[in-house]
Amino acid sequence: MPNRKYADGEVVMGRWPGSVLYYEVQVTSYDDASHLYTVKYKDGTELALKESDIKLQSSFKPRKGQSSSSSPSRRSRSRSRSRSPGRPAKGRRRSSSHSREHKEEKKKIIQDANLALPVLLCLFSVASFCCVFASCVLLHTAIVIGRARWTFVLMFLLPATVLYLLLMCKQDDPSLMNFPPPLPALESLWEAKVFGVFLLWFFFQALFYLLPIGKVVEGLPLSTGRKLQYRINGFYAFVLTAAAIGTLLYFQFELHYLYDHFMQFAVAAAVFSMALSIYLYIRSLKAPEEDLAPGGNSGYLVYDFFTGHELNPRIGSFDLKYFCELRPGLIGWVVINLAMLLAEMKIYNQSMPSLSMILVNSFQLLYVVDALWNEEAVLTTMDITHDGFGFMLAFGDLVWVPFVYSLQAFYLVGHPVTISWPVAAAITILNCVGYYIFRSANSQKNNFRRNPADPKLSYLKVIPTATGKGLLVTGWWGFVRHPNYLGDIIMALAWSLPWGFNHILPYFYVIYFICLLVHREARDEHHCKKKYGLAWERYCQRVPYRIFPYIY
Repeated sequence: MPNRKYADGEVVMGRWPGSVLYYEVQVTSYDDASHLYTVKYKDGTELALKESDIKLQSSFKPRKGQSSSSSPSRRSRSRSRSRSPGRPAKGRRRSSSHSREHKEEKKKIIQDANLALPVLLCLFSVASFCCVFASCVLLHTAIVIGRARWTFVLMFLLPATVLYLLLMCKQDDPSLMNFPPPLPALESLWEAKVFGVFLLWFFFQALFYLLPIGKVVEGLPLSTGRKLQYRINGFYAFVLTAAAIGTLLYFQFELHYLYDHFMQFAVAAAVFSMALSIYLYIRSLKAPEEDLAPGGNSGYLVYDFFTGHELNPRIGSFDLKYFCELRPGLIGWVVINLAMLLAEMKIYNQSMPSLSMILVNSFQLLYVVDALWNEEAVLTTMDITHDGFGFMLAFGDLVWVPFVYSLQAFYLVGHPVTISWPVAAAITILNCVGYYIFRSANSQKNNFRRNPADPKLSYLKVIPTATGKGLLVTGWWGFVRHPNYLGDIIMALAWSLPWGFNHILPYFYVIYFICLLVHREARDEHHCKKKYGLAWERYCQRVPYRIFPYIY
């Protein structure tokens, strides 16, 4: 039985969740499995606190001139005795009554301040967080529009952001007021065995990619008119990966290892993405002009290295960009979530995962399976058709997606959140609404791009353009200009709601997604205006709202 520091009935000081304030509480019980104390506040509120959130009363120094053992009534009597004995009794009673009223009013002000302070701290945290994040978005925007001098900064800022988020989630109190988090020793961030496991995972997925299963399709025409061929077998790779993971679990393989070395895995992925980016840039120097990416051929070494110099780098028929887009990172995201679910069950000795963990795993599994099932649709995205393959996409695919998108599950392991079934049902409905918008909007767009003359799409109305292509003005694309982004944002909110509202950190993903999609929307607007000219202006007049109907 583990040692406990505080006994039942002991009066101590307990930290109010989400704040830095401590209040007098009484310990009522202790859970050996979760190592949590149940404490009762003076107003009757009962909460479960970690041992680190509880302190002895003796650790709080009394105010100057105030004895720690003195009581309010005792101090009142002392003041009464100091009054002049010549005063009339009635005057003393009036003074005593006025003093009591003053005390009650002062007590009410203090209580109101105690209630308001956590709110003010939360608002301050949100404001600080938004300012920091806005700075990151401005840097990212500056890079895309051609300010190459910021690229070097961002190459350090992105890994630092991942490290910061993971370190914050490992803290007992992941409040933004606890910035900066304690930094681990540098030698603890690297482990050769972990890097070997990551390499094994990467080449394991590469092997599945090369299997001769699944259909072969053509991508969109390149600037030369040539069409590249792609094998669509991402969903088969996912099924084979699931079978392999299931086999490992059957033979008692500890997937908990991934949780225990999560930081080291993130560092290993970052190192590998940098090495891959260096290889990609060196090989792109020998690529012909027509194979270079439009946005990654600026002539600035650092900028082209970051955005990607070559559009579709291939080793034989093995397309490196297309492979990294959906395989190691996206499927790895699901495996990480599963590892966090199993870690939660093991740490808290549970026979079933928490409802919050089940929701996060289910929602994100649906998103990944949808992407792999509709793998062919990725061939029409800007990542494939326009962006080169450099550090930006390599780091994003191999580090950002698996280790930041799994932040919800990682957070829940160290900070369990209990939600009711009605709340879970409401969050599930919200996620389904977002998914429906996201999937139906993308299906309309992809089907129309593939075959505008398809009889099934005859109900859609278009604005003709000088390029010969049409702009959809009915269906979801007649509702807002980027309905797929609207669905993405709604789903991101549903993924974060199981975390509760104790801290702003869990909602980093929502804020990040909104900023990212608003930035992408601005990029798309610039690209479409340049490509379609007057037809795009007509479309904007017809569909005035960009992402949020009646708002933006």
